[in-house]
Amino acid sequence: MPADHDARAQGANLAQGANLAQGATPAPRRDPRRLVGIALMCAAPVFFASLDATGKRLAAEGVDPLLTTFMRYAVNVALVTAVLNPVTRPGVAQTRRLPLQVLRSLLLFGSTACNFLALRSLQLAETVSIQFAAPLAVALLAGPLLGEWSSRLRLAAVATGFLGVLVIVRPGALAAQPAMLFSLGNMLCYALYLIVTRKLAATDSSATTVFYTGLAGLAVMGPFLPWIWTAPASAAVWAMLVAVGLFGTAGHFLLVLAHARAPASLLAPLIYTQILWSMLLGAWLFGDVPSPWTLLGALIIVASGLVLIGEDRIARRWARPRA
Repeated sequence: MPADHDARAQGANLAQGANLAQGATPAPRRDPRRLVGIALMCAAPVFFASLDATGKRLAAEGVDPLLTTFMRYAVNVALVTAVLNPVTRPGVAQTRRLPLQVLRSLLLFGSTACNFLALRSLQLAETVSIQFAAPLAVALLAGPLLGEWSSRLRLAAVATGFLGVLVIVRPGALAAQPAMLFSLGNMLCYALYLIVTRKLAATDSSATTVFYTGLAGLAVMGPFLPWIWTAPASAAVWAMLVAVGLFGTAGHFLLVLAHARAPASLLAPLIYTQILWSMLLGAWLFGDVPSPWTLLGALIIVASGLVLIGEDRIARRWARPRA
């Protein structure tokens, strides 16, 4: 459940607010651009689920998950720098908070590495369900780290969501599948990544943040490449290693396009369709059928996330100045 689009979405909302302040006519509710945005948002989770499925398949082929992580960022950085670089976008590498950009990149690297390590043993549905608890962790950590304290309703939703995580990561399941610790690490790294992204949005442009997204992780992995590198056994393995980068980049690109056409509050619930795609791909490619505990936990987490989205939407509506 990626966040590179957050700054772009905030910029689009600010631009829309500026237009309204100048007396522009609000967009009609049946704006076709919104329909396109919804379609793009529905397509993005397909790529993210395909990314996880490909990573799991590579692990089954004996490829080191850290090598898969390296290729994920090598392909992404190559594609991003082809478009965003100091030549085509002068000043894109200038940041006011370089240590924070490095930390953000490392957190995303940690999240991805933990995810691929977890996928060696866990089902797609299990890993993605636990990862979707990240927004709940953000709501909990935003108070001490960002000064954005949650209401009682939000705290209740967070507590309920983490109950869903406990339903999936119950003592018996954790003892049988220690790899769930990697999924929990993935969730925590991703939650902190979202918080750092939010802090950077106040000082750096979205283009600068996107430019730095994969660089630190790639720099960390580079020196270890000789120790984790194994020559792919076939052209199909090579194709899958490249595909993990293509799927991730395409998914993020679709998110940006979607948020440029429709408000975040409308699109946010659609990201949860990734759970459905993960279940379908897991069943089709690996014969994995989610346990009732996984289904119940995922349902609780999604319901809690929707409560957070709905509460935020209501709060923003009441915060608007009355005419």
